[in-house]
Amino acid sequence: MRAVLFAVLCWAGAAVAQNIEATTTAGEKVILLPNGRWEFADPAKAQVQRSAAEKETSRERSAQGGLFGLGRKVYEGDKDYNRGTLNPAKR
Repeated sequence: MRAVLFAVLCWAGAAVAQNIEATTTAGEKVILLPNGRWEFADPAKAQVQRSAAEKETSRERSAQGGLFGLGRKVYEGDKDYNRGTLNPAKR
């Protein structure tokens, strides 16, 4: 019973992760996010980072291939993107 209670408390503690404020070696203030990303504390600089992150996320979502995170992903602009079938009888 204690082990189950301990596991539930650990899981609940991990779910309540918070942002951490830090400073770079150059002296700029940054915020470390629970998902592993970081962004500047300055709202103008942070907006540029957020838009770049959104663009990269949409690029990842539009990629083809990669089953459950395994295998090669083909991004738009690649010569193999939407190439159709390789069967010569169906071309």
